[in-house]
This record gives sequence, structure tokens and C-alpha cells, in this order.
Amino acid sequence: MKYEKITETPSGYDHLETMDTSSILENMNNEDQKVAGAVAQVIPQIKKLVNALVERFEKGGRLFYIGAGTSGRLGILDASEIPPTFGMPYDRVIGLIAGGDAAIRKAVENAEDDRHQAWIDLKKYAVDENDVIVGIAASGTTPYVIGGLEEAKAHGLLTAGITNNPGSPLAVVADIPIEIRVGPEFVTGSTRMKSGTSQKLVLNMISTALMIKIGRVKGNKMVNMQLTNTKLVDRGTRYLVEGLGIDYQEAELLLKKHGSVKKALDAEKQ
Repeated sequence: MKYEKITETPSGYDHLETMDTSSILENMNNEDQKVAGAVAQVIPQIKKLVNALVERFEKGGRLFYIGAGTSGRLGILDASEIPPTFGMPYDRVIGLIAGGDAAIRKAVENAEDDRHQAWIDLKKYAVDENDVIVGIAASGTTPYVIGGLEEAKAHGLLTAGITNNPGSPLAVVADIPIEIRVGPEFVTGSTRMKSGTSQKLVLNMISTALMIKIGRVKGNKMVNMQLTNTKLVDRGTRYLVEGLGIDYQEAELLLKKHGSVKKALDAEKQ
């Protein structure tokens, strides 16, 4: 299969070791400014995925991210932030990484080369046709991710692929390919840089838009957030002050009584 391996093309900069610190940072920043524009070009595909997710979530479906290395860690990061931010159960958005949880902190050799392991990992969750599998791989060639999507499709699940190499094997196998053209990296081939940043932006868009569409946000507030520390209790209290027109002390009491901003708002507006 022929496709453009953009993630492996030479950096637009050379002799990096001779640059002074300001030049290194300014040039990196110049490259980073290209990322948001590249993401804007794939919004139609992201929209298609979000709408499909909403439909399946309303039937009890789940969102799974699968990836290796940086891509796998970014999926796990996005998934782990959904419960505290939106009050969703931990089993609705799930991130899986080649090599298992040990690979979150340390690279596990050859784990990403196993084409069958992702489906083995997914089967532990009894996945079905209401679930959506999103593979993440900057190169678009990671066997763990491609194999997982192939098996998922064969079992009737919807798949999407986030990659930085258009026309890559991942883009070809995914039902919904999201191909983000960020161009060569500042350090040649270091996809933890622009490619990783673009993936983080897209994952933010997918999960946040999904949570908004299924009613986990009111106005512009995280009304279902978990009240797990003083900062979040204070934030929730201020939301109630604004939403109900009451003083801070009364709002704090209401929040602690009902356990969430949404429940307090619903109870007081009945």
C-alpha cells in the first residue's frame, strides 16, 4: 500500500544542536501553531463520529480508545478525565494501551506489534454492536491498533481511526478515518510533538462534544462533576450562587445536601 508517511519526513529545521534556547523554543512554537488549523480540516469527520457515538450511548454503548505509546497514553488520559469532569461511570469511556497498564509509565517492548492483543483486551469488556472503538496511531501502521479495528469491524462494531498519515492502513480500515495533516515534526519522527498535540485536541473534541450532547453540561457548566476536593466544591457552590441567585453559604449547604450541582438545581427549580 502506498501512502505518504508524513510523520517520517525530515524536519523543516536542521542542526538543532547548534540553536540557542530561544531559537529552539520559538521554532517549536511556530510548528505548534499549525496544529489547530490541521484539526479544523477534520471537523466533518469528528462530527460524524460524535453523532454516531451519541446514538449508541443512548442505547447503553461505550467508547473505547486503543493505542500504543504516546497515542495509547493520550487515550487513557482522555478516558480517565470523563468521570471527574462529567460524573460519568468509569466504564463508559475506556482507554486501552498496548502492553497494559504497565505501559502507561514505561515502554513495553514489542507490545504494539501484536496484531491480536487489542481484540483480546476488548473482549474482556464484552464489547457489542453498541460500542465504538477508536484507534489512535500517528503512523497509522501500529499492528495492535489495526488488528483491533479489523476484529471490531468483523464483529459489527463501529470503528474510527485517528492518524497523522493520510491513506495509512489505519485510515483505510477505519469506518470513520480522522486524518490530521500536521506535517513533519520539529525533531524528525518525534510524533509525541505535533502529532500528539493534534490527537489530544481531537480527543478533547470527541469526548466533550459527546458529553454535552448527552446532557452532562448545562449552559456552559460542568454540573455533573465529582466533588472530590475543596476546589471543586467551591466551583460547584459558585455555580449554584449564579444559577439560583442565592448567597454562598446557602449554596454550599445545598450542594452538600444534594451531592451535585445538577441535582441541587433540579431540586430547587421544581
